[in-house]
Amino acid sequence: MTAGRGRLLFAGNTPVVLASASPRRVALLRQTGLAFTVADPGPDRAWPRGAEPRHGVRALALDKARRVAARHPRALVIGADTIVVARGVRMGKPDTVEQAAEMVRRLQGRTHEVWTGIAVVRGAEARTAAECTRVRFARMSEEEVRAYAATREPMDKAGGYGIQGLGALFIRGIEGDFFNVVGLPLRRLRVVLSEFA
Repeated sequence: MTAGRGRLLFAGNTPVVLASASPRRVALLRQTGLAFTVADPGPDRAWPRGAEPRHGVRALALDKARRVAARHPRALVIGADTIVVARGVRMGKPDTVEQAAEMVRRLQGRTHEVWTGIAVVRGAEARTAAECTRVRFARMSEEEVRAYAATREPMDKAGGYGIQGLGALFIRGIEGDFFNVVGLPLRRLRVVLSEFA
């Protein structure tokens, strides 16, 4: 990957750190050609009390970025957080295969929202943004729900499915940014990073 490609996303010279343990976010950022290192921000924090999705994901992304920025004070730190909202119910990552199946049951045959908050921190400077994508799920039989959950693909994904994996078999369509559903809205990130160039 060339430095020129990476500069399409961020034209600055500050070292970049991705505050995420998500292999999908790492892969998405790598495909831009940007040079960066990865730092795990630690366990997820509780949802901010009473926060709407657009504000909650921004707050959690900022918390992750600030935790990592405290260890990398000279770096530009990118944080992100994704949730799924289905009929007013917020859905994080399932802890068990049965929880994954229950999430997919709630999604199948309906449209839901995927919200990702992004935060960029450099020293005392911080910027946040949020992206929303609407995803239409196909109807699924109970056998299909259980078979998909049993693959364990849903286990580390908000809403219990991966649009970039086997979950794609059940997606009827999306309105908005595909990469947002994977976990990192690259176009929105580019806009936020431009404020630091």
